[in-house]
Amino acid sequence: MVLLAASVCTRKGNVLLSRQFVEMTKSRIEGLLSAFPKLIVTDKQHTFIETESVRYVYQPLDKLYIVLITTKSSNILEDLETLRLFARVIPEYCRNIDEKEVSENVFQLIFAFDEIVALGYRESVNLAQIKTFTEMDSHDEKVYQAVRQTQEREAKEEMKKKAKELQRQRMEAQRAGRAPYSTGIGNSNSGPVTPSQPTELPLPAPTPVQTSRPKPAGKGMKLGRKTANIDTFVDSIRKDGGVVKDSNKIAVTEPVRPSAVTTSTSPLHLRQEEKILASIHREGDVDHFEVRGLLCLHVTDQEVATVQINVDNSDERQIQIQTHPNIDKRGFQETGVVAMKQAGRPFPLNTDVGVLKWRFQSNESEDLPLIINCWPSETGQGCDVNIEYELQDHKLELFNVLVSIPVSTQGGSLNVTQCDGSYSHSHGVLEWSIPLIDKTNSSGTLEFSAPGTADSFYPVNVNFNMNQPFCDIKIRGVVLAGTEKTVPYSSECSVLTEQYTVE
Repeated sequence: MVLLAASVCTRKGNVLLSRQFVEMTKSRIEGLLSAFPKLIVTDKQHTFIETESVRYVYQPLDKLYIVLITTKSSNILEDLETLRLFARVIPEYCRNIDEKEVSENVFQLIFAFDEIVALGYRESVNLAQIKTFTEMDSHDEKVYQAVRQTQEREAKEEMKKKAKELQRQRMEAQRAGRAPYSTGIGNSNSGPVTPSQPTELPLPAPTPVQTSRPKPAGKGMKLGRKTANIDTFVDSIRKDGGVVKDSNKIAVTEPVRPSAVTTSTSPLHLRQEEKILASIHREGDVDHFEVRGLLCLHVTDQEVATVQINVDNSDERQIQIQTHPNIDKRGFQETGVVAMKQAGRPFPLNTDVGVLKWRFQSNESEDLPLIINCWPSETGQGCDVNIEYELQDHKLELFNVLVSIPVSTQGGSLNVTQCDGSYSHSHGVLEWSIPLIDKTNSSGTLEFSAPGTADSFYPVNVNFNMNQPFCDIKIRGVVLAGTEKTVPYSSECSVLTEQYTVE
């Protein structure tokens, strides 16, 4: 089955949305859809129409049509099964099947359509999986919403303070026997002072506030992770791996990481990326450690669209590897070659195509790339805290390492006595920065004293990135499919921490 496009249109042929799964010009798809209503024969019960070039498979939905445009060589039974899934998806996002509802939910529908079909071929998904995939949380959206809500809340608080201050000044002026908002300065010849109208005061930029909720008692030696229920905006951003810098404005940034955007001018570009997630208990037990990897291909020249990638998996750990449904799975398992299942079929142009993904999971602390040990000792005035980092695998290089520790100075002050690297403290967070951790700099210490209890220095968030994969999966080379001709290519690799927290 080769599905060209999925569309929703009115009975008169007005297109509400159309998603193309292969390269088609706008005029081409508009011409096909405008011709569709004219081809429908009302006295026939058929739900498909064939022309010289394409096949329309359609189903009425109240006053609309869901239309699939396929090649004539596609399997009609598979076409009808796919059509039924499309028809079930639309009511999940539209309460009423009409033009207004479809137009308001057009992007949600397109995202759902993309989960059903990839590169013109049906994916093996059901309705529940589609909803799960499309409703996943977005870190950028959460950051945006948190910033906006915090700015609104703090602006309201600032307005209340200004209103109270103006009210206080008015009452003091009245008690002093002078007009409100006047200077109280004049001469005997001057007439009565006319009260000046208060002008609207510009709101200062909101300043974030950092607080930490006390945790249940329990002495700990090692830092680990489980995200806490943190009330303030700053902590919620740090919970998602963000960093808030000290400024008169709220600014959400992250450590410098390799860009995932393809900027290469090479006609064939390979992008290898991994995300690390770790949840570690302060005693050293690993609740969860996971590495998710993805290999993407981007082709801009038709001459190199039919290629095969030689991949070397030298990792001795148990890594789960999965190929795209259109990739020859058996061939990859036997030879490590990533190639299209259909011989000679090209990869799509100007599109990032995920061809291979892998996952590694472990509950062993020996598998962690970085260990953080914390030794808080309570004193009568607060705590003396000693934090150490240790690189476990000396083959790794960790860049832009940032360890964020909640440290409040209420009731005392922060005193840093030793720091391997650099540090800064703002908004109740102590940030320990190490530009590079490798075999020459595999351990380091931060020592400080601050008010609080041992539990108040958790959770600790860690961010870092690498330019070599954590899992030993590497690209050996690229050749044209069915030949030994080497194809030049560019590549990039980025590894970042999506979540690495100790609690």
